[in-house]
Amino acid sequence: MTEARVFLVDDNDAFRDSTAWLLETAGFAVQAYASGGAFLDAYLAERHGGEPLCLVSDIRMPQMSGLQLQEELKRRGIALPIVFVTAHGDVPLAVEAMRKGASNFLEKPFGDEALVQAIRAAVAARPGRDGRGAGQSERLGKLSPRERQVLDLVVASKPNKVIADILGISIKTVELHRANMMGKLGVRSLPELMKVALGHD
Repeated sequence: MTEARVFLVDDNDAFRDSTAWLLETAGFAVQAYASGGAFLDAYLAERHGGEPLCLVSDIRMPQMSGLQLQEELKRRGIALPIVFVTAHGDVPLAVEAMRKGASNFLEKPFGDEALVQAIRAAVAARPGRDGRGAGQSERLGKLSPRERQVLDLVVASKPNKVIADILGISIKTVELHRANMMGKLGVRSLPELMKVALGHD
């Protein structure tokens, strides 16, 4: 049984092939594309049931960038969790993508496990996900909208400075939201927080 279907979009053939192999080895069903346009054409031609889906895309590509692909999906009303992979110089673009709703971004080169975990977290946090216990939903319901945003970014393994940049608030305010959030959820450590957020509690 596959964990989720992953759409991999990257114009670098070697990276695309090696990453597809890595994700298949980790248990994902992978469909790889060399461009955003090719992915869109294929995605729109298929019917998608209730299976968990995730898009992994490079952020800087010819013809259609990752950001343009994200905007096109939003324009068409397609809510796919997106994990962007990016070169160091593209981090400001990746921060912008997260402001627009992307689940995560990883800087190349990144560890194999980092990508696998980022996809699992993106799929677990997708809107309308079934399988969250009533107790867990009740606990998460105690959070303010801003605390929920901070939680999602903490789950995406973003440090406080990056969370502050994405949300346009100070690092001190991020720290305050984190403390309040952990108090409301009744957790004392990051691993406990991750368990609650990802529905493993």
